[in-house]
Amino acid sequence: MSTQLAIAIALAVLLAVALWGPYLWKEIRRGKANIGNTPAGTGDTHPGTRFDPAPGQPDAQADPYDARAQRNAPPVKS
Repeated sequence: MSTQLAIAIALAVLLAVALWGPYLWKEIRRGKANIGNTPAGTGDTHPGTRFDPAPGQPDAQADPYDARAQRNAPPVKS
């Protein structure tokens, strides 16, 4: 039983290497992509920070705990 399992795992690894190998080789050789006029550097090509993940874009959803979002709603009863 364990011999069959070992052969199956080895076959799966060989198949993965055979199928992913050429694609990964091509992607690694191509390198980092340039976006617009900005050169490819060591940072991420997507601008933004943890506190502003999409600079220049409107917020996707308002803060539900904001005072404006409450709109004088009655208190929630559990």
